[in-house]
Amino acid sequence: MLARPGLPRFDYVRAETADEVVRLLQERGEAARPFMGGTDLFVRMRDGVIHPQVVVDVKYLPGIRDVVYDAQAGLTVGAAVTMNEVARHPDVVAHYPLLAEAANSVASYQLRNRATLGGNLCNASPAADTAPATLVLEGRIVLYGPDGEREVPATEFFLGPGKTARGPAEIVTAIRYPLPPKGAAGRYLKLGRNKVGDLSIVGVAVFGFPDETAPSGYRFRIGLASVAPVPLRATAAEEILAEEPPGEETFVKAAEEAMNEASPIDDVRASAAYRKAMVRALTLRGLRAVWEQLA
Repeated sequence: MLARPGLPRFDYVRAETADEVVRLLQERGEAARPFMGGTDLFVRMRDGVIHPQVVVDVKYLPGIRDVVYDAQAGLTVGAAVTMNEVARHPDVVAHYPLLAEAANSVASYQLRNRATLGGNLCNASPAADTAPATLVLEGRIVLYGPDGEREVPATEFFLGPGKTARGPAEIVTAIRYPLPPKGAAGRYLKLGRNKVGDLSIVGVAVFGFPDETAPSGYRFRIGLASVAPVPLRATAAEEILAEEPPGEETFVKAAEEAMNEASPIDDVRASAAYRKAMVRALTLRGLRAVWEQLA
């Protein structure tokens, strides 16, 4: 068996300011790539998928490794915060346990020491584990570029496999999450070929909370991963849950609608038909678990 080739030659730049990164990206174009954890970037370089001449380390930018919780503004997670840091941060665990659960499901413990929240979202993999949680928590991606800072809702950030709303000279600096509604509960359920360390065959985030403006008295949000070209919200299923009384019959109906909203493909990990069936199963399981917490 032949050994894999090593990394190609490249120049390493440790950026000190966001403006320095933007300038390099403007000057070098596709020849320059920012990186934080490098768990995806270096694999793609090793395999010859991309060939950057300059790798710009953004881990040392001010605030990019901070986790800040504010009782009025919500949670801000720096893009270079690692998955293990997200999963174990006391403010995340206390106020955003769904995000902690999703981060803790990414790959293996060792990789989670390097993999970052910003990198997981920026890669725009349909199977990204933190994407469904970010969608249902209504996170906003903070971008910095030539025109300064802007925010993009997570629902508008993912454009296709490997494609996002990030501009060619922009970097992700943080992800902002609003305060969860009072009494909210959530679960992230992931199905992989192995118990741990595998890409998701199907990922489902379910988030629910009391809401007097909904006919049912509750609202639920459902995020799906690995079953469409992009991570997505199952909005039709959410509408059923807002309109009809919570309970097993409604949950079954909503889970079937979530299955219908998925558009998976056949690949080496699972068939499209199996993925659809598992969307139904995991959504139903998630709804039951969240309702148990709510009730």
